[in-house]
Amino acid sequence: MKRYFPCGNTRREFVWEMGAGFAGLALSSLLGNDGFYAKHAIGADKRRAGQALAPQPAHFPAKAKSCIFLLMNGAPSQVDTFDYKPELEKHAGQALPEGKKYINSGNRKVGFLTPNFRPFKPGGESGLLISDFFPNVRKHADKLAVIKSCHADSHAHGSALVAMNTGSTFIGRPSVGSWSVYGLGTENQDLPGYVVMMDKRGGPISGQPNYSSGFMPSTYQGTLFRPTGNPILDLQGPAHLDRAAQRKQLDLLAQLNQKHLDARPGGADLAARIQSYELAFRMQSAAPEAVNLQKESQQTLDAYGVGNKQTDEFGRNCVIARRLVERGVRFVQLYSGGGHLADTWDAHQSIEKNHGQHAGEVDQPIAALLTDLEQRGLLDSTLVVWGGEFGRMPFSEGKNAPGRNHNPYGFCMWMAGGGVKGGISYGETDEFGFEATVNRAHVHDIHATMLHLMGLDHERLTYFHQGREESLTDVHGHVISDICA
Repeated sequence: MKRYFPCGNTRREFVWEMGAGFAGLALSSLLGNDGFYAKHAIGADKRRAGQALAPQPAHFPAKAKSCIFLLMNGAPSQVDTFDYKPELEKHAGQALPEGKKYINSGNRKVGFLTPNFRPFKPGGESGLLISDFFPNVRKHADKLAVIKSCHADSHAHGSALVAMNTGSTFIGRPSVGSWSVYGLGTENQDLPGYVVMMDKRGGPISGQPNYSSGFMPSTYQGTLFRPTGNPILDLQGPAHLDRAAQRKQLDLLAQLNQKHLDARPGGADLAARIQSYELAFRMQSAAPEAVNLQKESQQTLDAYGVGNKQTDEFGRNCVIARRLVERGVRFVQLYSGGGHLADTWDAHQSIEKNHGQHAGEVDQPIAALLTDLEQRGLLDSTLVVWGGEFGRMPFSEGKNAPGRNHNPYGFCMWMAGGGVKGGISYGETDEFGFEATVNRAHVHDIHATMLHLMGLDHERLTYFHQGREESLTDVHGHVISDICA
């Protein structure tokens, strides 16, 4: 039987409105005394003053002040890169055991267990086994903490990429870069706190939600730098306006916008727009210098592979990433692999051909980045993260086929630099590299660990949205303390 209330349509509305609304006043008073409203108003004055990106204290001392996230768009094969499985050689040509639960995404052809396409060799004093797809990165084995037990929630590239960046397969949430800048601000107020550099062949198929600020103000979203040519288009003003004239225009615009904002408090979008105008003005001087590779020695450029047809683009992006963190940018993300799946690490047809191309493009630049950061004393303060949205199956895609299908059940990522123990392997997949079995690490755990290494508690770093305290890990996740120094 439906019940009707004289005030409102629900019991909550009835309680709130009873007694001419005095019950609601009492509740508001109790919440105010408890600090509820004050807690969620933190940062309002700061944003109003244009200081949303000002450096903020970390939750606890940490070595990493910045992060470079190397995202291999399309999903590298773990059993062909960093997770050696000799059992695949022993059981080559056999079917995956029936006990392994496998959901065939996209109804792809299912073949037989297939061993690694290139040999694995030990690297450094730690002896970490790394494939010949990454001979240069192998020289830095003692810097790497390889997490071999990662697992994700989606078989599809689009949703899995969004999850790897935002913690959820659903679009509309802030990315890990946005959370980092929201929590820590950025050291350099003349450059964006969060920079994203795509592959010239395109970006991730799920697009802008991968580097969006979601329900946070747009101040915290990623700023796109182009991978070739001038990284930032339309940065300079018209030739007939000098900086003094531009400054006067911005001051007048800021006064008008602030007047509008004063009459309509809480306009986060307008406040963010005001700040973006100011940042763009400051970037006119700082950004061209930050991305000017002419100031780098030829020896440095050669080390990154700049000028070499295969490694030039990713090498340039790695040099710019180092220059940005050197200048106080908080979070930099580099993509390898374009928008069309054929241009990514999505090796359905051939692991050798696909990974041979893409690993060949990034191996030397990544190794040079680790060397360069270390030589400049920046590696201790820079967290470097490598990985894809998921892994690939240990069996071939069809009979006598050299490709592999998607695998979210078990895959590899690695971290190096700020606060990371080097030369270690964490977690395990089963004997075939099919699924994570020991010390399983979900995407939430990866994010919790990244934030922890930067001095942020993933449970304390929250943003009040639609009546709920939201976080990157959304009440999930734990820090992988075994890889933290």
